[in-house]
Amino acid sequence: MYARASLFPLLLATTMSLAPSAHAATSQANASAPVCADNAGWDNPTAPLRIYGNTWYVGTCGISALLITSPEGHILIDGTTPKSGEKVVANIRALGFDPRDVKAIVFSHEHFDHAGGLAAVQNASGAPVLARGPAVQTLQRGASDRSDAQMQVLEAFPAVAKVTTIADDEVVKVGPLKLQAVASGGHAPGGTSWTWSSCEKDVCQQMVYADSVSAISDDVYRYGDEAAHPGVVQRFRETLARIEALDCDILITPHPSASHLWQRVGPGASEPLVDKGACRAYAKGGSERLDKRLADEAASKAKP
Repeated sequence: MYARASLFPLLLATTMSLAPSAHAATSQANASAPVCADNAGWDNPTAPLRIYGNTWYVGTCGISALLITSPEGHILIDGTTPKSGEKVVANIRALGFDPRDVKAIVFSHEHFDHAGGLAAVQNASGAPVLARGPAVQTLQRGASDRSDAQMQVLEAFPAVAKVTTIADDEVVKVGPLKLQAVASGGHAPGGTSWTWSSCEKDVCQQMVYADSVSAISDDVYRYGDEAAHPGVVQRFRETLARIEALDCDILITPHPSASHLWQRVGPGASEPLVDKGACRAYAKGGSERLDKRLADEAASKAKP
């Protein structure tokens, strides 16, 4: 089972550990993983691969899902789309791990392309899905409401049966694993980034799975409409500041192309995996896009 804590300390390094058969699966999986294009479809399959230490990629070419492993149980981040939840489960098995050893499931945000497969991975593992308060009802009904900027263009997804509410600064613990939640509302109300440490021998890296930071919406929603959506812009800016301030060695994002993941992993990598400035650059880009969105809204409102 997972244990709960509501502290915000620097995370201690977790010891890399693999299932007995995962050592053999690692080189085979990494060698067989296709090179994914940045514009790959969300449901395009890819073989699983190790990112660093006990952190594994088990998603698709277009949508991320991560497995963080330990001898006492694993934590899964994100479920991908409704069509690809079973692909995540298959990728976990392909690495030599048992989905039933996943003891906690967390996620980036409550849109169908990331939460759509959560019900499938929960069915395979029996693990609870842990969510900050703003995301809980969306997961339970499988559909967003008007608090989400994209409500009118979002697809419904399978409802999640077992959802546990966590604090904004929760530390999710499974055995030696400790994942720190970082409240990241903006792109979606219940958005959450995650940070933890993964090690290879005595070299540990601070991992960050930063939630999406794009200010996009349906045709009705206006971020700058403070009367209709009080506090939204402030929360978005607070999210960007939190991500910018994170201790960040290896950045991964829900859409792998947003952090150039496919250029940073595998034998053909053309960019470094470790980049201590990646979170600052990612947050800066999000801030610039938010400013442009607000300026565009203001300009549109000013037109006669």
